[in-house]
Amino acid sequence: MLEPRLQFSTDKTRLDVPMIHTFLRDEAPWAKGISLEVVQRAIEGSLCFGAYLDGAQVAFARLVTDHATFAYLCDVFTLPEYRGRGYAKALMEHVFADASLARLRRIVLVTSDAHELYRPAGFAALTQPERYMELHRPDVYSVS
Repeated sequence: MLEPRLQFSTDKTRLDVPMIHTFLRDEAPWAKGISLEVVQRAIEGSLCFGAYLDGAQVAFARLVTDHATFAYLCDVFTLPEYRGRGYAKALMEHVFADASLARLRRIVLVTSDAHELYRPAGFAALTQPERYMELHRPDVYSVS
């Protein structure tokens, strides 16, 4: 039996927002406890890519971008039951083939364990990390 063909889309109406929210809230260390409202607002303000098998979403990536100079790649995941099949790699290849990203001067991301996924697209460690700063609020999604 042939493996179903992975399809990609930037159409936000196709996104399985409840699935994205559940994964981010429950599985993603960077977004534990995130609310549905925050996920919805993040999607609305971002360039989003879904990967689909037989119409069902199996992977996601989001870029926060001004569409002219800069983007921040985030919330990249493949559902656990679909991992190990090359879908994350295929999604990243699709994302970086997107013409709207080709002329951006800088695209950044943060990863703790997926460096090999991003290196083929040209990502490397910061050349001047001393220039970067952050305001990090790790508990912002915690319910008080």
